[in-house]
Amino acid sequence: METSHGDESSAFERTRSRLDRLGDPALKAITFVAAALAVTALVQITYELIKGSRLAFHRFGFGFLTSQTWDTIHNQFGALSLIFGTAITAILAIVIAAPLAVAIALFLTELAPKPVRALLGALVEMLAAIPSVILGLWGILILGPFVQNQLEPFLGSTLGFLPFFRGQTSPTGILTATLVLTIMVVPIVASVTRELFMTVPPELREGALALGATRWEMVRGVLLPAARPGILAAVALGFGRAVGEAMAVLMVIGSQIGIHLSLFGHSDTLAARIAGQYNGASTNLQTSSLVYLATILLVISLAVNIGAQLLIRPIDRRPRRQRIALDRALETQGMSAD
Repeated sequence: METSHGDESSAFERTRSRLDRLGDPALKAITFVAAALAVTALVQITYELIKGSRLAFHRFGFGFLTSQTWDTIHNQFGALSLIFGTAITAILAIVIAAPLAVAIALFLTELAPKPVRALLGALVEMLAAIPSVILGLWGILILGPFVQNQLEPFLGSTLGFLPFFRGQTSPTGILTATLVLTIMVVPIVASVTRELFMTVPPELREGALALGATRWEMVRGVLLPAARPGILAAVALGFGRAVGEAMAVLMVIGSQIGIHLSLFGHSDTLAARIAGQYNGASTNLQTSSLVYLATILLVISLAVNIGAQLLIRPIDRRPRRQRIALDRALETQGMSAD
């Protein structure tokens, strides 16, 4: 038996060409170069940002992070209001987008008729491919007037006792930018979540339903626990997308410095300020301050992506997760997998 196996191996070796023999070393070399290029690009970008922001850092130090001033005439710059605008629009967008995206993914995987799933799934993914400038233009022409004439008056009349819904209505501002970001984030989170739901083994779903669980109990006890780490990672990736968006936000947020609680007011973000002023910067200090903003944005983006990778790790522990999901499904019926 061993001789036969050895003969087959020898025959296979003889049929290999020189190109085949070089395949493994070439594959290792190509993949190593690709990985090294990615790391090199990240290091180079970081170096250039630190180098470009050195003048602003020497002038303002870490006080740049706590100052709200952005005065191009007197060369006084600070990032606090821009960090606030970035955080408030991204957080609100992900708070609105996450449940919508999970609901869309659930509908496409569990409730939608099979002939409709492919069409709706393709439409959701196409929404993610729309250029941001097109969404920004739509925000100006369609969404902005709706927000000014319908949405903000409604929120002001019903929730005006809260400081978040007070002030002069406007077609541009934090609320409009938040809604545009929401539309950009939903397809990303929905697509990833849908793929996660599809990887949950059918026997887990069928087992819960066979034990008498309703579809909602199956979703709550099996589907969501099994996909929860991936959903959190998808939300984190969507948050990173919202943080880094520049053009669409620039077109609808109002580009105004200041920190205020009202969602009706104008604001600005790190990415939008960089996109709007870098080419027209009048002094070296202003240019360096904009690069300083880019450095802050890079740190935030890296932190979000690292967090997403840490959340993705539990997905690889699939057997353990499936066991937990099955146990939870059985517990809804007062049974145990053991």
